Amino acid sequence: MTERTVRRQARGLKRMAEILDAAEVVIADAGYPAMTTNQVAAQAGLSPGSLYQFFRNKEEILDGLVSRYTDERAEFWAERLSAVTPDLPLETLVGQVVDQSVAFKAHSPAYWAVMHGSATGDNLAEAANRLQEAVGEQVAAMLLRRAPDLDPARARLMAAMAVAMVSTVMALISTAEPTRAAQLIEELKVALVRYLR
Repeated sequence: MTERTVRRQARGLKRMAEILDAAEVVIADAGYPAMTTNQVAAQAGLSPGSLYQFFRNKEEILDGLVSRYTDERAEFWAERLSAVTPDLPLETLVGQVVDQSVAFKAHSPAYWAVMHGSATGDNLAEAANRLQEAVGEQVAAMLLRRAPDLDPARARLMAAMAVAMVSTVMALISTAEPTRAAQLIEELKVALVRYLR
């Protein structure tokens, strides 16, 4: 490959990332069902024709976001959960995981609208399930490192429950006023610690 081709590909990848960033802003403000490619193009500072060079429609933009979220979140949790050691107190571990989830929610509000929204279709629900299963496997592996005598099937079940609890409460937090959100976060930590003991 020539250097010019590599630079052109890098610019194309950068432009695609900018379009996805813009789509996140639009989704966070208006929701995916109301999002249009014209809104995304305007947010990205592009003409609609330029946007169509990268994404032909809003469904392709959604596919790009799902791919981004799936890869980023899988890496995020793999990195954090693989570093957990048996000597880390459960309260500390749960606190860190919940706090990191809340921080991510605040940083990427469109993630929750896209991955946990109700009007985004079967393909998206499938992607959300795959992501939850991947995180669940990482949580199960972490539980087994903390308690090597734990039955692997039990670890997977506990992990699935823990991931579902976090996901459900995060959806509640996204619509709660700040004081209520803080209460929900603390209750989530208490519930997870009690469940995972």
